[in-house]
Parts: sequence; C-alpha cells; structure tokens
Amino acid sequence: MKCLVVIAHPVTDSLCHALAQSAIQALGEAGHTVEIEDLYATEFPPALTTAERQSYYAPSFDAAAVQAQIARLLAADALVLVFPTWWFGFPAILKGWFDRVWAPGVAYDHASDLGPIRPRLHQLRHALAITSLGSPWWVDRLLLRQPVKRVLKTALLGTCAPACRFEMLSLYQAEKLSTGRVEAFRGRIRRALGKWI
Repeated sequence: MKCLVVIAHPVTDSLCHALAQSAIQALGEAGHTVEIEDLYATEFPPALTTAERQSYYAPSFDAAAVQAQIARLLAADALVLVFPTWWFGFPAILKGWFDRVWAPGVAYDHASDLGPIRPRLHQLRHALAITSLGSPWWVDRLLLRQPVKRVLKTALLGTCAPACRFEMLSLYQAEKLSTGRVEAFRGRIRRALGKWI
C-alpha cells in the first residue's frame, strides 16, 4: 500500500520522532511504500488563509497553497499520524493540516442543502494514530473520554473516510518512561501495522 506518515512534533530527537521512525521502519519492512509529511520540518503554515476560507462554500476550494499536501493525501491507501497530545488536543500545526488539507472537494463534499457532508476519501483503508500524553491513562479515558480519539474516529475519518479501519495507540505519562515501556510501545506499533494488508 501507499502509506502517508504525518509527523507533528517540533523536536527532531523527541519521543514522537522516534516512534515515527519505528512506524516507518515497520511499514518499509512489510513492503509498503512510505511517504513522509513532517509538518515542522517543511514549516507547514497551519492557519487557514482568507482565500481558503472564502472558498469553502464556493464551487471550487482554493487549494493552490496546499496542492502538494492534498496530492499526498489523495494518493494514500493508509495514514499514520504521529503527534503529542497537548491540552488533550492536537498540536496547532496538525489541526491546521486538517483545516487546510481535508478541505471541501478533497476530503468531502458539502451537501446541496448544507446537511451532512459526503465523504470523498474512499481510498483510505487504514489509519493509525500514535500519540504521547503527559497525563495518566485514567484522565484521558475516564475524565475526558478520549477527545482526540473521538475527533479522529467520528468527526474526521467517520465522515470523510467511513470505510477506513482506525486504531489509536496512546503512550501515557510520557515524561517519565522507562526504556522497557518505550520498547513495549514500539512492539504495539509493529503489531498494529502488521495487520495491514
């Protein structure tokens, strides 16, 4: 498969980058083609432009500034997102990638009556989100009910790529990890990606 790996962490020697490399290696070893979208390395501008926003409900979205990112998304059969969870949400640069790249005419179409949107990412078969959090698991799962996972599963993939199989791997209390816990989590990444065919 053609796999797009999107990395959203500003520090190149971070845990997230190390986990992204584990995913890239596993995908390559399985024979998949890997395209890397490192949002900080390419200095992706996250803010929706005036022209983009004004064209959201026009007959054609103004995608001129993000055409390369759109082409990579549309070519992908599978998507891996690697990012830290900050304040129980996405890093701004990743949120901006969704805002600007998952646009009308690209990821979905508006309904003529502005009712439910119609999906366009029918080619996406698999998606894996890999994230690190400073909090313990029970804060994310029990108190906040996994807001990032719900947005990805329901709002983004659920509406734009409803046939896509989604999984999320969360590494909690990431500020105080042992080598053993990191290696165990790398194993979870390899096993999750090993299911992709």
